[in-house]
Amino acid sequence: MKVKDIMITKVKSIHSDTPVCQAFDILSKEGLSGMPVVDDTNTLVGVFTEKDIIRYILPSYIQQVGAFIYHNSSKTIENKVHELFQKRVVYEVMRKEVITIGPEASLAEAARIILVEKIRRLPVIDKDNKVIGIVARQDIVKAFVQGQC
Repeated sequence: MKVKDIMITKVKSIHSDTPVCQAFDILSKEGLSGMPVVDDTNTLVGVFTEKDIIRYILPSYIQQVGAFIYHNSSKTIENKVHELFQKRVVYEVMRKEVITIGPEASLAEAARIILVEKIRRLPVIDKDNKVIGIVARQDIVKAFVQGQC
């Protein structure tokens, strides 16, 4: 089975100049944890996820040193949240280096990439870097398990 056989083709995406507050609203309403960021020609330029929101709010050193040195300051967090949701656009928060996959790739390859890169979804792009679909961990698991339970 190939990625094109299971990918979602109705992909919810946003533009890089979308305010973060609006992008988060889309994530929430659609029940998504992330979505591709595209330009006016549907060319992939990044990805915006809940993880990017958390990464913006928490100090950058927390991953390296761990929670034992991090002192939770509600005022600091409150200020960061306000700044993010009132003053920032997606481009300032999104990941610009995106791991993608083509429609002809095998599900095993998609699963390998998701595991190795520790990501939840892979934008599926054509030869012109246009988003034509998305495949998520859940889609792959469902395909592997189909007919087993």
